Amino acid sequence: MTAPASTPSSELVSRWHEVVALRGGAVAVEDDSGASSFATLGERVARVSGGLAEAGLAGERVAVLVTQGAAWIEAFLGVVAAGGVAVPLSPLHPDAERRWFVETSRSRAVVACAEQEPLARACAGAARVLRIEQLRAARPAPPAPTADTDVAFLLYTSGTTGKPKGALSTHRNLAATARLVGAAWRWSAADHLVHALPLHHLHGLGISLFVSLLAGSATRMLPRFDAARLWDALAGATVLMGVPTMHRKLLDALDAADPETQRRWRASAGRLRLVTSGSAALPTTVGERWRELTGAYPVERFGMTEIGVGASNPIDGVRVPGSCGPVLPGMELRIVGEGGRDVRPGEAGEIWIRGPSVFPGYDANDAATREAFTEGWFRSGDTATWLPGGYLKILGRTSVDILKSGGYKLSALELEELLREHPAVADAAVVGLPDETWGELAIACVIPRPEHAGTVTEGALRAWAKERVAPYKVPKRVLVVGELPRNPVGKVVKPELARWVREQLSGD
Repeated sequence: MTAPASTPSSELVSRWHEVVALRGGAVAVEDDSGASSFATLGERVARVSGGLAEAGLAGERVAVLVTQGAAWIEAFLGVVAAGGVAVPLSPLHPDAERRWFVETSRSRAVVACAEQEPLARACAGAARVLRIEQLRAARPAPPAPTADTDVAFLLYTSGTTGKPKGALSTHRNLAATARLVGAAWRWSAADHLVHALPLHHLHGLGISLFVSLLAGSATRMLPRFDAARLWDALAGATVLMGVPTMHRKLLDALDAADPETQRRWRASAGRLRLVTSGSAALPTTVGERWRELTGAYPVERFGMTEIGVGASNPIDGVRVPGSCGPVLPGMELRIVGEGGRDVRPGEAGEIWIRGPSVFPGYDANDAATREAFTEGWFRSGDTATWLPGGYLKILGRTSVDILKSGGYKLSALELEELLREHPAVADAAVVGLPDETWGELAIACVIPRPEHAGTVTEGALRAWAKERVAPYKVPKRVLVVGELPRNPVGKVVKPELARWVREQLSGD
């Protein structure tokens, strides 16, 4: 199935149709429902696109709440092929947060599968709810005219303000990420990816799934991360992508397995061509264990929702543990110090980056977009330095209010704002502490209102938070305090608070 020659198509849409035509009956995706070929996916995407057009939703923003698998791809690409903007949602989020995403994104509909339909109806508000099972039965439609600069999808990412910001990604951004990463990691149609990353994050969507799809390779998609299931799915796989927390939990499951299961899982690991790690720093102890299993240290890289991938350790050549490798071909990256000058090796500064995968800006937030760019360079908010050989090493976040835990980027300000909504909390501050498994642990310190002093408990506050934000956002610990360290103008001094928290928890 190829796009009509008369229809202007973006690189993303054109590449998808080329892969469908070239790979045809080859397996594209295997999920819990079975295997789907590229030809089957291509036809279903066209039907979903046609169903959206019949519903008057061509070119509109449409949220996607579908269990991860072939149906998710059909929904996402169906929206994009209809000239619209896909807004991936997650069943991990509570209703209130999903509802906020739907409203803020101005989505006119939510595409859901049967399993997720109750969640979709709970968060849709004024938006319509459409079933993917019904859309895929519609009359196929040719792709709508698309340009590389058209927005393809919208992902919400934490920033330096309390609420998540909507990062706009164009057709060019997604196609470029797939093309550049696929080339750097030597991806081919012979590869077989096991995928268990969440699809409401760019790591799972663009850096993992679409690199595989647009290379014409097979992807085994799991609905969620489960260490034992993932190990079993690795039989016959060539590529595994994950975040450090996943890698650590896989190793823990391996160590806890019986001898025969260990033998089987180790054999699967030994056949892997490529293991990657991103979204947070990989502890070297974890990386070295994977080197023992696979014969090579995992490929670490630097990526963000806003940029795709900017740097990567090489497939062939030296991989430096703890670094993100050299700049990816096709991208430009600077480390900028005080006064806007490029730093020398060994000096620290902020990563500035530009290239075809860098996003155009934040949705309906001109101020945040202007703040994020300087003369065409995206200012990442990450502090880094150059190592010998042009290898990039991340030193931490430029802002102490951005934490990375389990591969997710969290906003301390968002969590503080949430905790202050509790009727028993007068004030709150959140800091991150280093942790080998999670990267960073979000630790909250709360001051109770006088009338609730002595009655506020950690368990009650965490349970309350779990009802309002995704589980990965809930602080791992909540400490009840009498006061917070502040500077003369009343701002909480986060480094001092973090030191105090470390002392308090050092005996745990």
